[in-house]
Amino acid sequence: MTLLTYLRRKLGLTGTKLGCAEGGCGACTVMLSRYQTHTNQLLHYAVNACLAPLCSLHLVAVTTVEGIGSVARKLHPVQERIAKAHGSQCGFCTPGIVMSMYALLRNNPKPKMADVEEAFHGNLCRCTGYRPILEGYKTFTVEGGCCGGRGRENGCCMTNGNGVEESSNKDDDEATSLFNPADFAPLDPTQEVIFPPELMSLTKGQRSASLRFHGERAVWLQPNSLDEFLRLKSEHPDARVVVGNTEVGIEVKFKNMVYPVILAPAFIPELNKVTQTEDGIVFGAACTLSHMGAVLKQAVQTLPPHQTEVFLAVLEQLRWFAGLQIRNVAAVGGNIMTASPISDLNPVFMAAGCKLTLMDKDGSRVVHMDDGFFTGYRKTILRPQEILLSIELPYSKKSQFVSAFKQSPRREDDISIVTAAMNVTFTPGTDVVEDLKLSYGGMAATTVLAKKTANRLLKKRWGEELLQDACSLLAQEMILDPSVPGGMVTYRRTLTLSLFYKFYLTVLQKLRAQGVAVEEVPSDCLSAAEIFHPETPSSVQVYQAVPEGRSQDDSVGRPMMHLSALKQATGEAVYCDDVPLYENELYLALITSTKAHANILSVDASAAERMPGVVCCVFAEDIPGCNATGPIAYDETVIANRQVTCVGHIMGAVVADTQLHAQRAAKAVKVQYEELQPIVTIQEAIAAKSFYQPIRTLQKGDLEAGFEQADHILEGEMHIGGQEHFYLETNVTLAVPKGEDGEMELFVSTQSAAKTQSLVAKALGVPANRVVVRVRRMGGGFGGKESRTTVLSTVVAVAANKLKRPVRCMLDRDEDMLITGGRHPFYGKYKVGFMNSGKVVALDVSYYSNTGNSTDLSLSVMERALFHMVNSYSIPNVRGRGFLCRTNVPSNTAFRGFGGPQGMMICESWMSDVAQSLGRPAEEIRRLNLFVEGELTPYNQTLDQITLDRCWDECLSRSGYQERRAAVDIYNSQNRWTKRGLTIIPTMFGISFTAVFLNQAGALVHIYTDGSVLLTHGGTEMGQGLHTKMVQVASRVLGIPCSKIHISETSTNTVPNTSPTAASASSDLNGGAVQNACETLNERLQPYKNKNPKGSWEDWVTAAYFDRVNLSANGFYK
Repeated sequence: MTLLTYLRRKLGLTGTKLGCAEGGCGACTVMLSRYQTHTNQLLHYAVNACLAPLCSLHLVAVTTVEGIGSVARKLHPVQERIAKAHGSQCGFCTPGIVMSMYALLRNNPKPKMADVEEAFHGNLCRCTGYRPILEGYKTFTVEGGCCGGRGRENGCCMTNGNGVEESSNKDDDEATSLFNPADFAPLDPTQEVIFPPELMSLTKGQRSASLRFHGERAVWLQPNSLDEFLRLKSEHPDARVVVGNTEVGIEVKFKNMVYPVILAPAFIPELNKVTQTEDGIVFGAACTLSHMGAVLKQAVQTLPPHQTEVFLAVLEQLRWFAGLQIRNVAAVGGNIMTASPISDLNPVFMAAGCKLTLMDKDGSRVVHMDDGFFTGYRKTILRPQEILLSIELPYSKKSQFVSAFKQSPRREDDISIVTAAMNVTFTPGTDVVEDLKLSYGGMAATTVLAKKTANRLLKKRWGEELLQDACSLLAQEMILDPSVPGGMVTYRRTLTLSLFYKFYLTVLQKLRAQGVAVEEVPSDCLSAAEIFHPETPSSVQVYQAVPEGRSQDDSVGRPMMHLSALKQATGEAVYCDDVPLYENELYLALITSTKAHANILSVDASAAERMPGVVCCVFAEDIPGCNATGPIAYDETVIANRQVTCVGHIMGAVVADTQLHAQRAAKAVKVQYEELQPIVTIQEAIAAKSFYQPIRTLQKGDLEAGFEQADHILEGEMHIGGQEHFYLETNVTLAVPKGEDGEMELFVSTQSAAKTQSLVAKALGVPANRVVVRVRRMGGGFGGKESRTTVLSTVVAVAANKLKRPVRCMLDRDEDMLITGGRHPFYGKYKVGFMNSGKVVALDVSYYSNTGNSTDLSLSVMERALFHMVNSYSIPNVRGRGFLCRTNVPSNTAFRGFGGPQGMMICESWMSDVAQSLGRPAEEIRRLNLFVEGELTPYNQTLDQITLDRCWDECLSRSGYQERRAAVDIYNSQNRWTKRGLTIIPTMFGISFTAVFLNQAGALVHIYTDGSVLLTHGGTEMGQGLHTKMVQVASRVLGIPCSKIHISETSTNTVPNTSPTAASASSDLNGGAVQNACETLNERLQPYKNKNPKGSWEDWVTAAYFDRVNLSANGFYK
């Protein structure tokens, strides 16, 4: 059992969230505290609770977000500042971010901004873009936050050079301050939660005993001495050794690995010891990567620089090694013994020739970490009964230079594409290569040395000729099979040369610094050798200021904190899976297809039904209503019964007493398929003419005449990939049968409560009035929860109906990404006609979207792409066609922009082509083609009161675009290998649903006799602050403070037939409905205001109540 499961399911502490279950998102971050007897100090460190085994926490104190503060009691400054700085939107990531910051402050009450950024490398936020989080927490740092020029202590940014100059052409009606740091409670390190004295006494007074835990499928053995560890390894040679569980936890969770015996030697003194020898620093194999980093940083500060080349290379890799939560528990020995071919550190250890001490109960041996250490994929030379005791990192020599490199899709917390470490030693005082080691990860099944290349370069001088030889030799030696796992063969092979080139330049600079006569690195190549150090981000937010004289109670237009921000920061905000467990509740796990297109021949669930905890399996025959489903067309199944049309197609479900039992049983279900030919890509669909109907066409003007008129015609194409929504809270549903009349209550994380209600009712075969769907908040949606949530909700409802018991299911991240679709991949073909002036006169564009295995909302997505095919540009003759490609992938769906970004992206592609073909600046061509007042769009909308040209010119002016452009051009001319870019792009985006009937909303407002107001409306809260805005609307219309108004949730039994919260229109639609309801109530209260003009709000409400006036009103807007 993990710590996260124990916290949430056993203790009911739901503030700690599950985001990915693999230590990648940080939503589950907690702080562990341990008393270290060898230093007599407390160690506080952040960890991922989703990977921390409960049995590894003996004598450890665990601090969760609930433990440091609460709304009812008192907020901790870490919680207060993220909330008041607007750093919590959907709030699902907020508890993890709070705990990362809290752990940092417990160790360092005055951190630098770089420390804050490092602490968040292991935390993801999908909503905020991190800006408000960093701005709020900057107030804790030595750099300090912005005091607005009031000279606040802690270092004013305007005096220490970190200030942002205020724009000289800032308008008087604009404001920039979103919060006042002076209002924050100060941080007092003396008032933190103390380490439990009982634990300290136990740790000090007892010699740690051996521990043994027995689980259903595994035994956890925690030896207390090296001798016992060696004995256990001899008795259980196949046992898995676990320190941080950062690798084994993933294998057990996602790769279905079972390890009957686990040895946990994390606290054996010899494995944690760090000693300095004449040759280097020896680290025990259980030393964490964080501890190793701290020791190496200290060594770099105290030792002569020439001795620390290897240490600096290791530290450079540790900068980008996972997140801090992982480094705090992952052991250096585990990194070596995992033998990953894309390890970040093993290439450094190999290039440096580190010594490894291996041991078994009969003795020890020392081996060098060379090309013979890794014997195959994830295999080493260690014998089954041996353990890794320690690793020695050697000191470098004066004529030795070491560098390490990592290339990954993103810099922080990501797995490598290629890693490399390079170690060269020269004959003292010369540039003649005496020894050279080039080590690469990601280029074979193991970490490898480029020995042939290195041997051929010995005795050569470090110059241009050596560089040419090295590149030629590496290209021959570092080869990859075209079908190699991970793909990107050409890119990876190129990286081996590029990384050597960076090393070559770096060494040239270091040799010159030592006075060796080598060629000088050209100034335009210097940037290739630079080590990346991110600048601390700075920003300014500009918004319209509230006019003078407006009442302070009128919150409209003011930067009001998200209503739930404080609860989100303390972990008290209740998300769907945080709803307390029902007494007889069960858990559901899905059975999904492993084939993209196949007929189902048989499904054997007998093995699953015999597994521990399993109650039953659910298949299509258990659906009492209709198996056909879908948000618009009923072209999907709730549960597949004859054929599957994508990998991840739901074929059934297993219901058990716990999530673990249900998921294990679901994997035991055996399915026999008759495979059919799948269509996966857009190109395959075009070749097979596999399209959904209809094919949409949008046309204006005379296309032929336009192309005849044009001076130039160009054609092109563009491929746009898909995108995963990655809402931090995965899809979750809790279905509770009510016991009579077929009624059922569902708690769902969905943007579309009404559609969930109707499709669940359809599957259950009951009227919609028997189903209530409740949505308090979502941990993000981004369109992914507009229609695809029903894929899960209907199955869970069917299972609950069958068993007449509450059933819950929250998908794991891998399940969610497998089952649900994402943004539509697009392929665009275009033909553009334009004049010598740059004016575009004709456009013919065809869009192809990868729709997936059902239509879902794809026709509407394509229509919006067509509406945006000219973006903000006036083109007299235009035709756009949209093709929906029917493929065997999970149905793609709504995603922020809803087809608009794809349409505009392809538009900007051909606009750039036009500018490039004419040799003119792109911004000039864009400005020339902008819409102007009174023109018609391709969809025949007359543009009235258009400010596009004014906005464009103002944006150029206020941003200093031309000056920035000139600076970019100068930089690019002076740097060959790194380039900067700058562009300005207009955007014209359609607000509201394109299906007119969806542009409606309802609201219900109750006024109670104490003057408090309960408000509900048809929109759902997913972090965008919709509830906050609705309270602001009601506050203004009713003329009362926001504190008197409360929104509990969105539910289908208060506001019926609601449209999805989507289309950038929910504030407008629901705000109109709230306004309508509040105006109705105002009319009813007006007579009492007239009678008692000096009375209070409560006086008027009480008078109306005693006069039998209805204090509840519906609102509607369309």
